[in-house]
Amino acid sequence: MTDKVTQTTLSNGMKVLLKEIHTAPLISSWVWYRVGSRDEVSGRTGISHWTEHMQFKGTPQFPSSILDKAISREGGTWNAFTYLDWTTYFETMPSDKIDLALRLEADRMVNSLFEEGEVASERTVIISEREGHENEPLFLLGEAVQQAAFRVHPYHHEVIGDMADLHTMTRADLYGHYRAYYTPGNAVMAVAGDFDTKKMLARIKELFEALPSGSTPARLSRSEPVQRGEVRLSVEGPGETTYVQAAYRFVPASHPDFFALSVLDSLLAGPSNLNMFGGGISNKTSRLYRALVDKELAVSISAGAQATVDPFLYYFTLTVHPERKTEEALAALDAEIRRVMDELVSKEDVARAIKQARALFAYGSENITNQAFWLGYAEMFATYEWFLTYLDKLAAVTPQDVQRVAREYLRPQARVVGTYIPTQVEDPAQSGVVEA
Repeated sequence: MTDKVTQTTLSNGMKVLLKEIHTAPLISSWVWYRVGSRDEVSGRTGISHWTEHMQFKGTPQFPSSILDKAISREGGTWNAFTYLDWTTYFETMPSDKIDLALRLEADRMVNSLFEEGEVASERTVIISEREGHENEPLFLLGEAVQQAAFRVHPYHHEVIGDMADLHTMTRADLYGHYRAYYTPGNAVMAVAGDFDTKKMLARIKELFEALPSGSTPARLSRSEPVQRGEVRLSVEGPGETTYVQAAYRFVPASHPDFFALSVLDSLLAGPSNLNMFGGGISNKTSRLYRALVDKELAVSISAGAQATVDPFLYYFTLTVHPERKTEEALAALDAEIRRVMDELVSKEDVARAIKQARALFAYGSENITNQAFWLGYAEMFATYEWFLTYLDKLAAVTPQDVQRVAREYLRPQARVVGTYIPTQVEDPAQSGVVEA
């Protein structure tokens, strides 16, 4: 984790981070763009995700018909992700085949085609993807909670976008978004694995430095006003399971309180996984599991903390036990939160929570793909120094810190509580959404 990292910025503004890891003959290469759903205006929601899809539809040099075959034939894997604050593309290849990935990313940074037929085809794919999400109770509930929590900030909408916009966006909209944000000056390249740094940097400069830097993209600046009281809503839909989601304001990852909140998260619900790959760990020792699941108020309890550029949300999600009432489960959640506010957590409990959070973070950061992921990911909301000091900052959290952040950030007056009410109807068309 602490191996030397070489950082440089090319003349066109693209930042490059390189980390030699010679444990296996593999190299993982990532290109990150500072663009996500927070950069979308009404009428263009989902455009970042759709643009990501179009990056797999080919360039004159790399037609879509050969892209996937070319990577797999060389023994590589590849994928892409769009999130609130960023879009990223990666390839993990045998070390002697990485040049294909470098050439591909340099090419599609400027030469993606966005052909009308491919845009139309992908519209159908993404609408179908959205329709699939709408069959999932937790998507419907999460979307309603997120929309209620953000009335002004562009975190208001889901990454996939609103259905109305998916039907109306044009090829010109998508291509304009691509040209505005897919520029070296708005990109970070992160490479980790079995290579020689000097040679790798020379090759990256050869492929990328001649690309025009582009203009600095305009950024939306719409801070969310202070919430002045708890908001409650309900969502009705098919199924037999009741869910409750309580969403609290959460600090951006660059905020000093992020680390104390991460320990609080581990204590209450088990640590959130910030790594892109790798599973979680059991949360059966967490306070909320013991208070809700062990006492059969809920079938499951989970929570989610995320590293974002602007303040986002911290979610508790409860699957209510079929023989218990929603208010019983919510009351038990509130009682455990109140206990952390009123009673100083023991040093032993804080140490255990830190240990679990550290373990999840460290275990998920070991492989070459995740090492390369963190090189660029940390740059999206802070710097790579954030990653290097994460474990030390967790270890420095005290019981007093945990109590302080619980009191400041888990106040019921500043939360949104959503309930998914199953109607047990089989036809999704009969379901509706009701917000209170």
